[in-house]
Amino acid sequence: MRVPKQLNWEEKEFDAEVLDWIAQQNLWNLWVPKTYGGLEMTLPEGLVKLRSLAQMDGSLGWTVTLCSGANFFIGNLQKEVADEIFHNPERPVCFGGSGGVFGTAEKQGEGYIISGIWKYATGAPYLTHFTLNAKIQKGGKDVLQADGTPTVRSFVLGKDDVEIIKDWNTMGLKATATHSFRIDSKWVHGKYSFVYNELYQPHTIFKVPFSVFADLTLWANYIGMAWHFLEEGRKVLRTHKSLTELENTIKSSDKLMMDYAGQIQGQIGKSATFSETFIKKVHRKASESVMSLSHAIIEAYPILGIYASKEAHRLNQIFKDYFTATQHHIFREGTQS
Repeated sequence: MRVPKQLNWEEKEFDAEVLDWIAQQNLWNLWVPKTYGGLEMTLPEGLVKLRSLAQMDGSLGWTVTLCSGANFFIGNLQKEVADEIFHNPERPVCFGGSGGVFGTAEKQGEGYIISGIWKYATGAPYLTHFTLNAKIQKGGKDVLQADGTPTVRSFVLGKDDVEIIKDWNTMGLKATATHSFRIDSKWVHGKYSFVYNELYQPHTIFKVPFSVFADLTLWANYIGMAWHFLEEGRKVLRTHKSLTELENTIKSSDKLMMDYAGQIQGQIGKSATFSETFIKKVHRKASESVMSLSHAIIEAYPILGIYASKEAHRLNQIFKDYFTATQHHIFREGTQS
């Protein structure tokens, strides 16, 4: 599988050729059921695909991961809404948005008035729909849960209801175009809201806890980018102790990720539930793995000479993409469980 062009890390957005290729490969819909035009991949199959995309190009893998991961929310949408959005769309459906709770949703009638500015919507210019989290309010006050914390719901809105704020300016992952977006007092019917643990699709993939799904799919990207760094590094320096250690670290991380994927796939096939202890363990092991990959890449970087520092060199791109990716909040917290 090859992208029909050499991707340029300095491009701030994918061009039409790359986006057409993504659509032809149906990559936005890795996890979407076949009845809605998706590929309906198993967890191990999807992780292999995401790893391979990240190994080709960091921005490509990251964007497909986050956007296909947002399309994963089809499992949480009421059937009426899923049918409306995914059946016979005018263009390939591409969800994306923010995991932060940066706005509010004021209850009004059968819906909510949504306002706020949300950060870090990967693939913002490519999206057909934006997803977001908002605190539910009534009369201008937060609606509290039984434990006293604010009630939060997720929403999906069409791109025409959103204003993109082009503020993504990073050293790497440039073409992910991970901009912020703004919504000003937009009324949205309640049927377009959802919560992660309410399922409307029977497919086993949606039984994977979303935090575990997020950990594994991002983990696949770090491994893919690390493989790419090693491949390009060996074009400069064929053998070196640091490159061997990097390879061993990648292989260990890859095996651990796929072992967890197989274990989880087996459990969801049996309708098993996942304990909080297991969920925390997966996150801890993934975080430790990413830290090990980061240290191994940093150890290898100084031996690769000026090539790795030239902005036009692939090694430089991969290094910047990888360490931009490490700033994602779920792995920036290190090994905390």
